[in-house]
This record gives sequence, C-alpha cells and structure tokens, in this order.
Amino acid sequence: MTGSDTRTAFRFGAGRPCLDFIRTLRHRGRPDQAEELPDGTALSAWITQAGLLSLDALPSQAEVTEARQLREAIAELMDAARRPDGITACPAAPRERLNHAAAAPPPAPCLDALGQLRSSAGNPVQAVLSLLARDILDLVTSPALSQLKNCANPDCGIVFLDNSRPGARRWCSMNTCGNKAKKLTYTVKRQHPTSADQQSARSQLLRAP
Repeated sequence: MTGSDTRTAFRFGAGRPCLDFIRTLRHRGRPDQAEELPDGTALSAWITQAGLLSLDALPSQAEVTEARQLREAIAELMDAARRPDGITACPAAPRERLNHAAAAPPPAPCLDALGQLRSSAGNPVQAVLSLLARDILDLVTSPALSQLKNCANPDCGIVFLDNSRPGARRWCSMNTCGNKAKKLTYTVKRQHPTSADQQSARSQLLRAP
C-alpha cells in the first residue's frame, strides 16, 4: 500500500460502510464543516482503515473528487429516505450517480497461498465506490432503515445504525460522545446537586464509621 493509514484518525462504528463514509465530511452543513478527504493520501487511508481494500497506488485527484461526489449522493439519498416521502423524494442526480457507481464490479474476494482471504479489484477506487453505493442502496430499501438514529450529542448528530437488542443506543460512540455526556452529567450534578443527591450524601455520611 502506498498511502499512509495513520494520517487522519477517521471515525468508524456507524454500523455500515456507507454511514462511516458520510462521516468524512465532519460537521456537515455547519460553519465549522471540515473535509477529511482532501487528497489521494487521505482517501487511500480511509479505504485502508475501513478494511475495504489495500491500494497499491494513491487515488488521483479526479478519483478523490468522484469519491466526495458519491459521498454527498449517499448523504442525500439517506436524508430523503428518512423523510416522510421516502426515497422517492430523492432528486434524480444523486440517485443516478449511485446507480452508476453500483454498476461497477465491487472488490472480489481472493484466497491467497497462506489461506488468507483478501480483496482485489482491477480498478480499486471504482470497486470501493461500487461497494459503498451498493451498501446505501441496500440500506434504504431494507427494514434496517428504521434503525437509523442521530447521535444524541447536539454538537455531533452523526447518523448510525442502532442494531442493539433493546434499540436504545443514543450515542455514535460511547468512547467519544457517550463519555462526554457522562462527564457533563457528572459535572452538572456536582455543581447543582438535587435534593435526592444531597439526601444520598447525608445517608452515606451517617453510615460512615
């Protein structure tokens, strides 16, 4: 692989590759919006960290542009699918872009001489984009669509797939937004204890030896 896979600490764990890909435009639609895929090195790193394929050469800038355009098409289709009118409300342009990308061959599984299963593709970037396009097309036409949620952190809002058994997941990640919320709750309770908290503290003092 040519590109470094440690240049950016990309965020994963949204539950589907297409949802993880959307996250590479951080703070979408906000004044502090930040592009995480500025060049071929970053795109190569994301593909590698996502475990989709190992690239032997860096993507061209044209391929980076194509990848970002597909990412926005994915976001647009997902947003439409979650609205009352559903996927039929998605404009033609993003739908056609996704259909075109999905028509390309995805990465093919290949068993090497050591018994390791790897993926290969004649056109690696096109293959990865095909995989991502197929993933969102499958997601928005499946029952899993109803499991999509936005992170409860108002400063985040990232979409994730809640496939937990009770369907009660609130955070995109407990290691980030979940822990932030727990720390904030703890701080607020310490600064502004409720009567129940005060009663609990008094009870603990009375029980102390």
